Amino acid sequence: MKAFYAKEQKRHDPKAFLSSGAAQPNPEKPERVERLLAGALSAGCTIERPRNHGLGPVAAVHTPEYLDFLEHIYTRWQRIDGASAEVIPNIHPIARNGSYPASAVGQAGYHMADTACPISGETWQSALWSAWSAVDAAEAVRSGAPVAYALCRPPGHHAFADVAGGFCFINNSAVAAQVLRKTASRVAILDVDLHHGNGTQGIFYARPDVLTVSLHADPVRFYPFFWGHADERGEGPGLGYNFNLPLPRKSADAAFLEALEVAFQRIRAFSPDALVVALGLDAFEGDPFGGLSVTTPGFSRIGEAIAKLGLPTVIVQEGGYLCDELGDNLTAFLTGFGGKAR
Repeated sequence: MKAFYAKEQKRHDPKAFLSSGAAQPNPEKPERVERLLAGALSAGCTIERPRNHGLGPVAAVHTPEYLDFLEHIYTRWQRIDGASAEVIPNIHPIARNGSYPASAVGQAGYHMADTACPISGETWQSALWSAWSAVDAAEAVRSGAPVAYALCRPPGHHAFADVAGGFCFINNSAVAAQVLRKTASRVAILDVDLHHGNGTQGIFYARPDVLTVSLHADPVRFYPFFWGHADERGEGPGLGYNFNLPLPRKSADAAFLEALEVAFQRIRAFSPDALVVALGLDAFEGDPFGGLSVTTPGFSRIGEAIAKLGLPTVIVQEGGYLCDELGDNLTAFLTGFGGKAR
């Protein structure tokens, strides 16, 4: 299996985020890359550096206003007397229509959903290379590979068309799906991260050409709280093309695999030409976020089950945080999918 990753993705190094109002070390650490690379290599992957694809594939799913913000906000922020070392919003609008603030502080609140996605001088380039890894993985599948893995870091599925959030800046899974749409009439995105992929849902919520399906911890008491509920089905032309499967906290392998079969039923009914798997490994029982209880062998079974759909598949790395088993969980998923054989 080909895997795509660029060393620039490690340079984004966020220092803190707020959890229940208290500053905590940011868990989206560059060290995640080393664990994931080791896991991919153990699964028999060959690591390739992605190409610089420019802004085209990213601009296909994000607004120009937002991309301009991401590229320039850090420099602008440094001009503010007494500002924090990283861009962290301190105000959030309750409505985002009509006027657009001119100030860096106002725009940070407008374009950043929470305090978990601080922006440093390295964030823009790291996020671009992460997205370009997803682009090359999707292009590999378009060129005939049955599956390709994008080691995307920073992750992306909480990023909306014009909003960062939850450690995410550019929505890599959405970028991959849009690339696949060049030749695929219909694309399905299956998100198996611990947290609901609210940004991915938002980007495609009114579109019938991309089916979004997400298994995640029930957001009634879990991040992202305001999205991911079972009654969110899409809108306008996209009504019926979004499917959420919230799971009770601490759900383990059996419950996850049972929900996965329900997800497969909806994917088969959509009859996609290609699949994007938004792979979060934070559903693991030992992940620091502790929301679900999937085991390492469980990830192997999840990978094996998804492979049986028989679809050309792009696997895009989402969450999965520092624990001893992080690399092993990726190895388990990829080998379950058929990594060594492909």
